[in-house]
Amino acid sequence: MLSKRVIACLDVRDGKLAKSVKFVDTKDIGDPVAKAREYYEDGLDELVFYDITASSDKRNIMLDVVEAVADQVFIPLSVGGGVRSVADATDLRLAGAEKINVNSAAVARPELINECAEAIGNQNVVLSMDIQRVGVNPEQPSGYEIVINGGRTATGKDALAWAIEGERRGAGELVINSIDADGTKDGYEIALTAMIAEAVRVPVIASGGAGVPEHLYDVLTQGSADAALVASMVHYGDYKVSELKQYLHDEGLKIRIC
Repeated sequence: MLSKRVIACLDVRDGKLAKSVKFVDTKDIGDPVAKAREYYEDGLDELVFYDITASSDKRNIMLDVVEAVADQVFIPLSVGGGVRSVADATDLRLAGAEKINVNSAAVARPELINECAEAIGNQNVVLSMDIQRVGVNPEQPSGYEIVINGGRTATGKDALAWAIEGERRGAGELVINSIDADGTKDGYEIALTAMIAEAVRVPVIASGGAGVPEHLYDVLTQGSADAALVASMVHYGDYKVSELKQYLHDEGLKIRIC
């Protein structure tokens, strides 16, 4: 059995660490480079960097910030936001990213997943999905819909169908970003995460809603997630990364302890 992972998410806007609730009311809360170093030194397993306005602003990701973060951490770094081509993915890899997250551009042109997987390897391509609960209906039989451009645009795509297609096209991991749970600290979207995790064979990362250590345990067990992504609970100092990992270890999960 592979170890479960704790991953910290750095949402970056205009070069600054930012945080929102349900993808709105975004506030600047600090320096992403300093936070990356802090979490790395405290035993973080992996870091995700999202340039949260690159897609909606139709611009390239901020490579200088990616390079600055990569210089400070020596754990897997996954980067997303504004990745529209293999060239974008290659630039990010050269800047220090190990994994590349595709999202909005892949929804618009699914072949992007195939192209990136062929160019940099399946294991380095992550399909990040922003998902909103809409209730079961003919267009979204899973009850969940894919939204893009930082949660601003509904697509009509069914979330479960898109996850399965993403895996088929070559994504090596899936990130399940629940807009309904994002920033609430009320817990992950367990039913959504479990539904997708049970339908695919690649690792699934749960994102959105973590507020207490028990939330991570629940999504890694009941939700069948391979990794739990955290943001607010560490950004605001409620918990340290090492505390979360020690809790999970003490609860019997296989977890890397430094």
